[in-house]
Amino acid sequence: MDDPYHNNVNQQMTEGGEYTYTQGGGGQDGYPYQTDYPQQDEDAASDATEGADEDDQMYEGEYQGIPHPDEIKEARRAARLEAKRKARLTAQQQQQQQEEEESLPEQYETIMEDCGHGRFQWTLFFVLGLALMADGVDGFVVGFVLPSAEKDMCISNADKGLLGLLVYVSMMVGALVWGGLCDKMGRRKCLIYVLTIDLVFSFLSCFAQGYGFFLFLRFCSGFGIGGSIPIVYTYFTEFLQMDKRGEHLSWLCMFWMLGGLYASFTAWGIIPHYGNAFYSLCVCGFQNARHDEAWMILRQVHDTNWKAKGEPERVFTVTNIKTPQTQEDEFIEIQSDTGTAFQRWTVRKMTMLQQVMANVMSLSAPELRLQGLFLVIVWFCMAFSYHGLGVWFPDMIKYMQYEEYESKVKVFHRERVERFHFNFSLVNQVHREGEYIHDKFANIEIKSVKFEDSLFENCYFEDIKSTNTFFENCTIKNTVFYNTDLWQEKFKNCQMENTTFLHPKKGCHLNFLEENDIVIYLVSFLGSLAVLPGNIISALFMDKIGRIRIIGGSMLASSACTFLLLLSFSQGAVICWQCLFYAVSVAAWNGLEVISVELYPSSKRGTAFGILNGICKFAAIVASFIFAAFVGITKIIPIFLAFAALVCGGLVALRLPETREKILS
Repeated sequence: MDDPYHNNVNQQMTEGGEYTYTQGGGGQDGYPYQTDYPQQDEDAASDATEGADEDDQMYEGEYQGIPHPDEIKEARRAARLEAKRKARLTAQQQQQQQEEEESLPEQYETIMEDCGHGRFQWTLFFVLGLALMADGVDGFVVGFVLPSAEKDMCISNADKGLLGLLVYVSMMVGALVWGGLCDKMGRRKCLIYVLTIDLVFSFLSCFAQGYGFFLFLRFCSGFGIGGSIPIVYTYFTEFLQMDKRGEHLSWLCMFWMLGGLYASFTAWGIIPHYGNAFYSLCVCGFQNARHDEAWMILRQVHDTNWKAKGEPERVFTVTNIKTPQTQEDEFIEIQSDTGTAFQRWTVRKMTMLQQVMANVMSLSAPELRLQGLFLVIVWFCMAFSYHGLGVWFPDMIKYMQYEEYESKVKVFHRERVERFHFNFSLVNQVHREGEYIHDKFANIEIKSVKFEDSLFENCYFEDIKSTNTFFENCTIKNTVFYNTDLWQEKFKNCQMENTTFLHPKKGCHLNFLEENDIVIYLVSFLGSLAVLPGNIISALFMDKIGRIRIIGGSMLASSACTFLLLLSFSQGAVICWQCLFYAVSVAAWNGLEVISVELYPSSKRGTAFGILNGICKFAAIVASFIFAAFVGITKIIPIFLAFAALVCGGLVALRLPETREKILS
């Protein structure tokens, strides 16, 4: 039976989940009446009830601070869109930065062509040449000073070897450190630093009293000047246009030869003079090759050159140079504005150190790894043979002089000299089983004299200068030594009876005008002078026939020259073949230095060149010990080692890429 109440009720549900009811029936209460209202089945009622329950729960969750699921989906959708937008923006920035980096070399080369080649480059040429000359002094001085160092400073063979080792080690460390720093601190700033270090410590070494302190000062000086080569070549390269790089870098190499000539004239001691570093330091402060001031520098190059050519009205048309900024640069800028002064300084230095290490690691990248390996091999082989023979030549000449000197020795056997006044020098003599009674030795020089099993009784020695003079198994009675340099080390297994030493002269007291063998300095001078023809030829043909042919041809020709050393049986022959070897091999050095700065981008150029130059110094250290060990034993092994190294390096050099038409990146 139908309920009249339910038949007259209309049930409606609002959007909020609430129910409203309207009642019909004759319009008595003014409510509309609907007689055909459909009957809801159970499933429909159940669905309505479930929907109402869920909506009630969502509302309660929203009231409790829980986000609506639709809001979560919308937020996730917005985040994805934002991420995609940022990714597209980053990709566009990277593409723009890559396009700028790719266009920068072409732009820079075009600007350099517009600036021309003139007074600016020539001024820079002489300034950097003086810095290179300072390195040449330290490099050349080791080869010819070591054979005479024992006499000049009265040092032992072990100390003599330590001096040569420290010079090369300090220059190796300096090349590695300053090569990396100049890519981050700037070429000019680092060049001033290295020249200052060399100037100060070279000057102080002139006044060093002890040999240990002298070694320390020379090490510090070498650390400074060892960084000059990586800085000089990278610096000068970046101010040369493509068609002039090879030629003018080769001309710059001549200053290294001038350093050898300078050392030859000033090598009366083993302390190189400091004037060249001083002049370089005074005039190198007007340039800076860092890209953050690239526009001002290039404008200065342009105005200087065209003003010198009589066209000061020419305008530098470049308005700006786009240089991409790295993340490290942005980080330094942000950190430089925050924190204390010490914190800012620490951030800058630590970030710079990280950049230098990152530069070193980046050289092992796949695109640089193979050519870097080839360069390392060529540099090592060239340095091993060149510096090894550079030490071997003067040592060999010294040994030949010694053999010739020994062949002319005068031997006196069982002579008896009584009441005689020796007022003339004794040179290259051996006295065996002699007797000297009431004799006087005064105001004379005793050079390379040995007294064996002899008797000195009631003798008097006064104002004696001796060199390589010894008394062995002698008996000395009632004898006085006054103001002589004959001290205890000169007497071996001798018996002293009532012998007096008054005012002994300690240390080394030599007449340098007589004792320093001029032949050794002549060898160095001629070897340095022989480089001149090779420098001229390589400079004229570097841009015409290419770097690879210059390097490979020079090294292979130098290997052939080493075989001629087997025919050297006199001092004159050794000097002749030495000059020929230096003249031929210098072209390979010039080509190596040119190609090394052209293969690497500007941000890594100093680092790469510093590593290569450090390897060069390491090879020089190894070669110095190996080649010196065979002097007086055999000359076949040193010659064979030099020949093998040159052939190996020359063949590998032919695998290097040609860079004479390469635009600097």
